[in-house]
Amino acid sequence: MDKIKLYDELVNVERQLETMLYQVKEMKPVLDDLIEENLNLKLENQHLHDKLDKLEKQEVAEDGRQELSKSRLNLEKLYEQGFHVCKDFYGSRRENQEECVFCSSMIYGK
Repeated sequence: MDKIKLYDELVNVERQLETMLYQVKEMKPVLDDLIEENLNLKLENQHLHDKLDKLEKQEVAEDGRQELSKSRLNLEKLYEQGFHVCKDFYGSRRENQEECVFCSSMIYGK
């Protein structure tokens, strides 16, 4: 009788293993889809972060001027002190604080 009981237990374990194998086979495509979706979302998230960083760099300052790099801020400061910063008249004084299109182009990239 012990042998029959042992055999029945073995058959029962075999059925459980078959059931578990079936369940694993069912889960595998679902898991593949989830992994692919997760990867796509990570890529999209990275693209959105890159775009946000780019937009933040182009953000307009509170006073309405575009954010400038340190070198352009230095040029702007010289310009506001009355000096030309354009390559044609660099270092010469601006008479009567007249506007210079070339200097504006150098500073603001317009």
